[in-house]
Amino acid sequence: MAQTADSTAAPAPVVKKKKPAATHVVADSLRPKPRPATVAVRKDTARIAVRKDTAGIAVRRDTAGKAALPVTFLPVDTSAHKTDSSAVAAAPKPQPVSAYDLYLKKLAAENILLKPGRPVFYDTNPLRPYRNLDWLVYVVAGIVLLLSIIRLSYTKYFTDLFRAFLNPTLSQRQLKDQLSQAPFPNMLLNVFFAISLGVYLYLVLYRQQVFPQAEPWLLIPGLVVLVAVVYGIKYVMLRFCGWLFGNSELADAYIFILYLINKILGVLLVPFLVVLAFCDAEIARTFLYISIFFISLLVVYRYIRSYSLVKQYLSFSKLHFFLYLCAFEVAPVLILTKVLLNIWLTGNP
Repeated sequence: MAQTADSTAAPAPVVKKKKPAATHVVADSLRPKPRPATVAVRKDTARIAVRKDTAGIAVRRDTAGKAALPVTFLPVDTSAHKTDSSAVAAAPKPQPVSAYDLYLKKLAAENILLKPGRPVFYDTNPLRPYRNLDWLVYVVAGIVLLLSIIRLSYTKYFTDLFRAFLNPTLSQRQLKDQLSQAPFPNMLLNVFFAISLGVYLYLVLYRQQVFPQAEPWLLIPGLVVLVAVVYGIKYVMLRFCGWLFGNSELADAYIFILYLINKILGVLLVPFLVVLAFCDAEIARTFLYISIFFISLLVVYRYIRSYSLVKQYLSFSKLHFFLYLCAFEVAPVLILTKVLLNIWLTGNP
C-alpha cells in the first residue's frame, strides 16, 4: 500500500536552476553525413548572424547576442564573382586596312612569282675565288700623294712644263733651258711616269683577265722596271747616235720632246688609274678605250713635233722618216704585243 500510495501520489515539483539558453547542432544519425569538404549552415528564423574570423571558423549568434557553438566551414572564393574592369571596357574598334596591306594582297594575287606553282629560276653565276684587293687602295693613294707632293713642291716647274707642251715654238727657245736647269723635279717626274705607266699596264691586264694568277707584288714592280729599262735604253741609244753622227744638239732636242710627252702622259694617266681600279667593269672598259685614245693622240703628237724638229736640222724625205718609225717605234711594240698574246692564249712563251 505504501508503494501504491507513493505511485499514485503526484510527484512533487522539482525546482531546477535556469540555465542560459544555448543552441547547438544535434547530429541526426538518420540523415546522411555531409561531405568533409563542405559544411552546411542552417539559417535560423531568429536572424542568426554569422561572423568570419581569420581561422575560417563561423560563430553563430542568436538574437540575444549570446555566442553559440562554432561551426567550421570552407571559405567561399569571392574572386570569381568580381567583375573584371578590362572585360567591362568597350571592345576595340577594328582598324581599317592600310594601303600597304592592300598593295601586298594585290601583289600576291597578280605576281606570278608569289603564286603557288611559280616558276623556279636558278642562279648559275660562276663561283670566283675571293681576292683581297685592299692593297690597291694604298697603291693608288700613294701615286696620287706623290703627284701632289711634286706639284706643291715645284709649282713653277709644273707651270713651265705645261706651257712647253702647249706652245711648241716657245718651248724650243725659252722653256727648254729653264726645264733643263731643274734636274731633280725632272728626275722625279720621269720616275713618276714609269710608276704610273707600270700600274696602268697592270690594271689593263687585270681588267682583261690576262695573267689572272700572277702575283701583283711581283707583276707591278716588274712592269715599272720594264718601262724604266725601255726608256733608259732608248735614252742611251739616242745619246750614242747623236755622238756618233755629230748631231748632239738634235739628239738633245729629240730627247727633250720625248720625255716632255712622257711626263704629260704620266700626269694624264692618274684619273684613269682611279677609274680602272675602283669602278665597275662596264665603266672601267669605257675609260680604258678613252685612255688608249688619249695615249694614241700623244704618240701621234710626239711624232709630229719630232718630224718638225728634225726637219730643221736635216734634209730627208718623208719615206725615210716613216721607215724610221716602223723600225724603231712600231716594230718593238708589235713584237712585245705578239709575245704577250702568245703567253696569254697558249700559256707558253
